[in-house]
Amino acid sequence: MSVTLIRPSGSKIAPVPKPLVSRDCGPAGCEVDWLASRRYETELDFEGFNSFAMEQGWGDGLPLVPPTESRVRIFLSENDRYPDEVIAHLPPSRAECTVEKIAINAVMAGAQPESLELLIAMVAAIADPDFELYGINTTTAPVYPAFIVNGPIRDALDIPYSYGCFGGVATRANAIGRAMRLIMRNVAGQVAGVTSQSTFGSPGRLASILAGEWEEKSPWAPLAERRARIAGNAVSCFGTMGTMNVLDTTSQAPRDFLEMIGKSVPYVAANCYTPAMPFAEMMVAINPICAEIVGKEMPNIEDVQECLWRYASVPADLLQRQHREQLEGQGRVREDGRIYATPEPKDFILFVAGGLGGLHATGFHSFGSCLTQTRAIASPIPAEQAQAAE
Repeated sequence: MSVTLIRPSGSKIAPVPKPLVSRDCGPAGCEVDWLASRRYETELDFEGFNSFAMEQGWGDGLPLVPPTESRVRIFLSENDRYPDEVIAHLPPSRAECTVEKIAINAVMAGAQPESLELLIAMVAAIADPDFELYGINTTTAPVYPAFIVNGPIRDALDIPYSYGCFGGVATRANAIGRAMRLIMRNVAGQVAGVTSQSTFGSPGRLASILAGEWEEKSPWAPLAERRARIAGNAVSCFGTMGTMNVLDTTSQAPRDFLEMIGKSVPYVAANCYTPAMPFAEMMVAINPICAEIVGKEMPNIEDVQECLWRYASVPADLLQRQHREQLEGQGRVREDGRIYATPEPKDFILFVAGGLGGLHATGFHSFGSCLTQTRAIASPIPAEQAQAAE
């Protein structure tokens, strides 16, 4: 029997933040104009601009902040990047995603200038070929990237990791997630019914999910450190179909909690069980209370992944004959007669987040062909140190 295995993230070299030196000329302008985007001369008021933006296809239906030249310059002047620096080419359009384009969409979304380096890391992560952004942006599924942040930048940007962290918290970090969605629309070219064939879509395609890991409440190493050996500020992106809540107010023992979570994850119509996808990952957020209980008995995260994986399966005879025969032909029915949600335990991606009000977990089903990516978030350093490093 052959089983398709997902490449371990440990085979990749951890990215190293590059030294950044102040390069922009400031909001007053400069002799050489670094901004390359087309200018529109207009006297439109706020409402008029938003109507115009929707006509141009720039908007998402919510009010936009007009990205005036002065606002974009101010945003760039508070950072340390050349506006014409190309971060990635984003499919399906394959257009260049420059720092300038990121800044323009961030301004329209209402994101603060301090979010630029996080946005750059987010763009770099989704652009990795293993993330399969073309499929995510064009599929019939409702998939979208969810982002999990590690390091002190969580608090600096008010990224939620406690109560309501996956939606509903009043925080300016929501604008960062929205900026990413505007980049997906205005640079990558994801437009429903045109390039995107998503049948129903998802609320996550409006502002995404941008949350932190509650590292201080976790009995295990931070997610970015476990996945990519990155200590400090980092972001991980996961191609998710949405969230599913798991509630267990009855269990007492650690393995009982994991059994409930594991058995709640698989359902036969999930992408991880379709013959069209050779593999899938699964991401699970564990409530801090539950994490504390589990961590006392299982200090090694690999044991937690193994336990969840064992329970996250369905009997092959639960599927209709046509579906079962296709999966059997792919060698995905194991010797025990079961089909597992992921190829291996390591493909269960775990992190700790959420409030302290109850024993909940959240499951994130994968699109299938996209592999989770983790990137370091660069930080500016003094110019003299950068020159010494060069």
